[in-house]
Amino acid sequence: MSNVNSATSAAELCFHCGLPLPDGASWSVHVAGVVQPCCCPGCAAVAGAIVAGGGEAYYSDRCDYAPTAPAARLAPEDQIRFALYDSEPQRLAARGADGVWEAVFSVEGIRCAACTWLIEQHLARQAGVRSATLNVATGRLYLRWDDTTRPGVLLEALHAIGYRAYPYDAARYAGQLERERKTLFRQLFVAGLSMMQVMMYAVPVYLADDGTLDASMEGLMRWASLCLTLPAIFYSARPFFGGAWASLRRRSLGMDVPVALGIAAAFAGSVIATARGAGDVYFDSVTMFIFLLLGSRYLELGARRKAAGALDRLLQGAAESAWRVAGYPHRREPELIPASQLCTGDVVLIKSGEAVPADCLLLEGEGALDLSLLTGESEPQRVHPGADLPGGAVNRAQPLTARVARPAGDSTLAMLTRLAARAGQGKPALALWADKVAGWFVLALLVFAAGVFVVWQLHDPARAWPIAVAVLVVSCPCALSLAMPTALAAATDALLRKGVLVLRGHALETLERTTHVVFDKTGTLTQGRPSVSRTFLVGALREDAALQVAAALEQSSAHPLAAAFLAAAPGKVLQAQNVAHYAGLGVEGDVGGVRFRLGSVDFVTGIAGEAPGHLPGAGVYLGTVEAWLACFLLEDALRPEAADVVERFRRLGKEVILLSGDSERAARRVADELGIATAIGGCLPEQKLEVVRSLQREGAVVAMVGDGVNDAAVLHAANVSFALGSGAALAQTHADCVLLSGRLGALADAADMARRTSRVIRQNLAWATLYNVAAIPAAAFGLLNPWLSGLGMSISSAAVVLNALRLRRV
Repeated sequence: MSNVNSATSAAELCFHCGLPLPDGASWSVHVAGVVQPCCCPGCAAVAGAIVAGGGEAYYSDRCDYAPTAPAARLAPEDQIRFALYDSEPQRLAARGADGVWEAVFSVEGIRCAACTWLIEQHLARQAGVRSATLNVATGRLYLRWDDTTRPGVLLEALHAIGYRAYPYDAARYAGQLERERKTLFRQLFVAGLSMMQVMMYAVPVYLADDGTLDASMEGLMRWASLCLTLPAIFYSARPFFGGAWASLRRRSLGMDVPVALGIAAAFAGSVIATARGAGDVYFDSVTMFIFLLLGSRYLELGARRKAAGALDRLLQGAAESAWRVAGYPHRREPELIPASQLCTGDVVLIKSGEAVPADCLLLEGEGALDLSLLTGESEPQRVHPGADLPGGAVNRAQPLTARVARPAGDSTLAMLTRLAARAGQGKPALALWADKVAGWFVLALLVFAAGVFVVWQLHDPARAWPIAVAVLVVSCPCALSLAMPTALAAATDALLRKGVLVLRGHALETLERTTHVVFDKTGTLTQGRPSVSRTFLVGALREDAALQVAAALEQSSAHPLAAAFLAAAPGKVLQAQNVAHYAGLGVEGDVGGVRFRLGSVDFVTGIAGEAPGHLPGAGVYLGTVEAWLACFLLEDALRPEAADVVERFRRLGKEVILLSGDSERAARRVADELGIATAIGGCLPEQKLEVVRSLQREGAVVAMVGDGVNDAAVLHAANVSFALGSGAALAQTHADCVLLSGRLGALADAADMARRTSRVIRQNLAWATLYNVAAIPAAAFGLLNPWLSGLGMSISSAAVVLNALRLRRV
């Protein structure tokens, strides 16, 4: 049982919440075979729920008491809120293609890692929960569940063990961060004030010659310094002692451990010397060290908030309200409603300066949209009636009238927000290595400091204690721990402002190590807007009829080729029945009661028989039962930046490969235009997957670039992947990064940022290593006193953070 629990029994406190037991209290709970007292039926019920759910380990791992029972009971407003979520889950969650609901919550009351473990384990045991992941640093809970349960039930289950959860709100979260900043600033202010006051008493002692300062006066100054140091120890230094205690409770050695030991050792030694009236005191060093370390942490907090600024703007960009025009077009009076209440088909008025509340179709008005939040493009985009307006874009011109195409919960911005909420959950391999090294480094440091103390105790006992303290302080691995996460946060922010959303923590590190870059063709290297340039007819079917049949078959397809046939077909598009799509081959269906196939030569041969020899060797073919009807030649212009992107990767020494589902001839033509040596056409999705896996078996590190529509499997299999996504495609992307702007040049920007990030990380790690190699021996040989050690450690951490922030420059 933990120290908390043993203290609880000794002091006759409630086992769950720590409040004193009232007279005659008879409530209890069985934990690990022991009857533990509780102060009220609420605490007994909460503790019983934890134990019944298999969470007994929570009580042995916790480092603080749980909230009191009244906080865990359901308030009437919570009952109403949970009932609302149960009846309308779309208010707080989105439903994926697999039918699973997912949402991000903010959780209150988290105190330590034991809370994280308890929440995840307790939710995982609830029926219908697919996954529950809680970030202890941010308090964000990412929860997925199916239709066998209800969100209100899950939130009530959290209440049952003493935690409150709300749908994630960016403004509320920003307020929480601001409160943390203010708390840290107050601790910094108190430490600085203590440091200045203590120095007023320390300087005269340092400057006094032998015999010029009375012993009684020196003793008075020591006691005054002790009193002035207490606020810094018991208030300002609380984060270090709390972090160290939490690390030790988890049986790990975090970077707060040597800091807390150094502060405690210097303060304890000074208190003993003050009480004895003999020996050196280090109150000035203690207060200065606390102030400098808090200063570096305050700088780090500001850097992290600044580095996550673009992501915060994305999360806060959604419109909270909308002007709905209920009687359009007969009535034009708008009413203000919550954006979450918009439904498909509603007509809204978007005033100048307001964000588009949901994905819409422009009905009236012409203007300019600011898409910088979504794509990173700074230039406003001109829009006209009939244009698509993505949710989150800002209207920079006259008021616009638009019809809602997708509600706010399914808008482009909402999809980006859900992706961003999952972004950065993993760590790159180098970061995991740095964390592991930091832990072993702390252990080695503690052993080394103890050895230094023993050696100096044998040679010069008077200097043993301050030198051991200096070793503990100077070698805190703060710089080593900050070297990578700060650089990655700054790089991710810069890329997001350039239209690249990094979803996986390893993406930049892997991109830097990439040996092969594999491109899809249609929609990636090309514009993705092909057009029918020529039609070859076979038989009596007219050209307009052939185009109408092709458009009817492609009407339900999201493939870029479908848009080409729909645009080329004259008149009203016919209706097709029994349509079946075959990935990489084509489409089949009935038009006017006749079975048709549209696609590759081999696909159409299956219904029309042997192909005539005079048909072109490349194109999209149309056939029916035992009859070939037409061949359509399509042209898809290359993206203007495609050649430059390919050349930039070639200059970096990476091999570029083109994979395409189009014919070998079409793929080879595009490859020749771009200077790509290896091009493979006619690839089905599974064949693309096999090509990538074959390269990986040969030791290649593969980056895959696709349009995110038909390339899900190969994007998922590649070492690192990029999707040119927009709209609905974002919700199903399997890529590690999304090029929000749809601009291929952003891929080259990401490669350049990966190289710069790798260089900055190496610089930070080299600096942190060099600093420790130089500073630790200097402290061990007595060349640095404790306050100089604190100054050096703080400067080292600040240098790492400032160097990483250079990556934010776009």
